[in-house]
Amino acid sequence: MNNLFKTCVWLGLAGMLLTTARAEEHPAPAGKPAKKGSIAANPYLGAIVVDAATGKVLFEDKADAKGYPASTLKLMDLLIILEKIEQKQLTLQDPVKVSAKASHIGGSRVWLAEKETFSLDDMLYALTVQSANDVAVALAEKVAGSTEAFVELMNKRAQELGMTSTIIHSVHGLPPGVGQEHDVTTARDFALLCRELLKHKDILRYTATRERAFRPNDPKHMVMMRNHDHLLGAVDGVDGLKTGYFSEAGYSIAITAQRNGQRVIAMILGSTDRKVRDAKAAELVAKGFLALPAPAQPAAPVKAPTAGHS
Repeated sequence: MNNLFKTCVWLGLAGMLLTTARAEEHPAPAGKPAKKGSIAANPYLGAIVVDAATGKVLFEDKADAKGYPASTLKLMDLLIILEKIEQKQLTLQDPVKVSAKASHIGGSRVWLAEKETFSLDDMLYALTVQSANDVAVALAEKVAGSTEAFVELMNKRAQELGMTSTIIHSVHGLPPGVGQEHDVTTARDFALLCRELLKHKDILRYTATRERAFRPNDPKHMVMMRNHDHLLGAVDGVDGLKTGYFSEAGYSIAITAQRNGQRVIAMILGSTDRKVRDAKAAELVAKGFLALPAPAQPAAPVKAPTAGHS
């Protein structure tokens, strides 16, 4: 009986070792982010900090790990629209009419009603401050005629920027419905997007806004929008950019800050907790500024020689 027991134990151990070996030989398919359970020991899937001026990486940790961007994806909406404004294809005063499709989008929203019309400027504030999914759809339809056509623009722009690990399927970053696929990106790819965005002067006007009324002249339907970025006003120099969350994606944030004429960009993808995400983002911003060379000091003015006595 004792020998039989030992044999069973050894067979069990051998089976466990074989299973482990097979799991290591066949990792998760490329292109899919790790499941939440696999990052339990880490505060995020991936992170990076770059110098906004040069693009130099100041710190990175698993920056190429793939995850779901959630609402940080709306930064690509912003980039495409701001570029079209600068190309004179759109103006901030252009009317954006709400379709039935846009009015039925859930999640974070400003409760758009079909046939309502708002200026492009008002809609960009709602997209950024409220992270309104219904607005993302209305804007996509305004710019490209349909959300599908706008997604094509998003993927084309991502490839142009070198975001080679990014695949976009939606205009808002919501979890996919039946038959749909997740949006996928990396911290490194998103830093490229953020750096490009910061070339546009209007971006910080939207992303630094902490509170703004939508429909201010309609008290019955007014929405007081409040920015989801809790680091605005809490961390020195932070003036953007965007947060994102849904349960499977975790908590993400793209953040930028300026101090003493220098600017850094940080991205945290797929954090397990909002407070952890925010604390790590603040920590990364501090690391970024410490890694930057000291700002050049202006040269002291040359004084004219005083007349001497011979």
